Amino acid sequence: MHPRVLYRRIERRGVAELQDIGQSAGRVVANVEKVIVGKHREVELAVTSLLCKGHILIEDVPGVGKTMLSKALARSLGCTFKRIQFTPDLLPSDVTGVSIYNQQTQTFEFRPGPITAQIVLADEINRATPKTQSALLEAMDERQITVDGVTYPLPEPFIVLATQNPIEYEGTFPLPEAQLDRFFMRIQLGYPSEREEVEILDAQAHQHPIETLGQVADTETIVDLQRRVSDIHVAPAVKDYVVRIVAATRSHPDVYLGASPRGSLALVRAAQAFAAIQGRDFVVPDDVKLLAAPTLSHRLILQPAARLRDLTTATVVSEVLQSVPVEPGAFVRATAGR
Repeated sequence: MHPRVLYRRIERRGVAELQDIGQSAGRVVANVEKVIVGKHREVELAVTSLLCKGHILIEDVPGVGKTMLSKALARSLGCTFKRIQFTPDLLPSDVTGVSIYNQQTQTFEFRPGPITAQIVLADEINRATPKTQSALLEAMDERQITVDGVTYPLPEPFIVLATQNPIEYEGTFPLPEAQLDRFFMRIQLGYPSEREEVEILDAQAHQHPIETLGQVADTETIVDLQRRVSDIHVAPAVKDYVVRIVAATRSHPDVYLGASPRGSLALVRAAQAFAAIQGRDFVVPDDVKLLAAPTLSHRLILQPAARLRDLTTATVVSEVLQSVPVEPGAFVRATAGR
């Protein structure tokens, strides 16, 4: 077969695969939006994180749909779903599970905890003690849990969606930097507009839309999409742009601790997934700009003086994006070598 004919066949197959990723992700986004009204970009970010096997921290005031986003995502994918209500008296074994002695068989039997579900909602995670919060670290980082010296793998896909209220701090335990760094993205839903709130009232006049929400994808499809997203091309010029952004967070005068290399990896992977959802097989600098705040802001620690001025990490990321120029011709080079 002539090489040019073979190349065209491979090229057509790649376009078809990209369209499949975009269509599958689009169906999930549209389905979740039947429940979460007026938050297209936030839902799209959640699906982007899912395709990157990334965990999500949803930080917002009560009543804006944090829990419903988690439930709608699980129902759309047909995944097992468990909710853990974090409280000060919650124990690590309440999260991971416990081994119970069976007198009939004279052996210990493992009773898995809610962390063994495919989609886990850690509701009000900052209300649990640091000891209980740390029970999530191994599960989030290594996708396994260890109980009484025995390691149990977690199912695929596996994603933790944690919520916390940024307003009420009484009786809470702030998440340590090591735990925050393991969240792939931080998403804030915010209040709906007046028109969107009327839509919510109409949609829930008789029953909640979550009750009739159907499944639009299966777990095998999601796992396959997660594998294929890593093939999206990232040009050296775009990688250099990501590294310069992350390095700028470490030298910013208002930042005590900047983003780690894990932040660089998260930003690149998020850009790959977002590009695939948009139907592209390459990442452009605009993808990086859009995803910088969700993937980096929660990884920064501000100087005490900056916190006294009520400066936010999202503002710092915005300042960094303004100060780090895009290399001339980076968009053109982003498409090269595909």
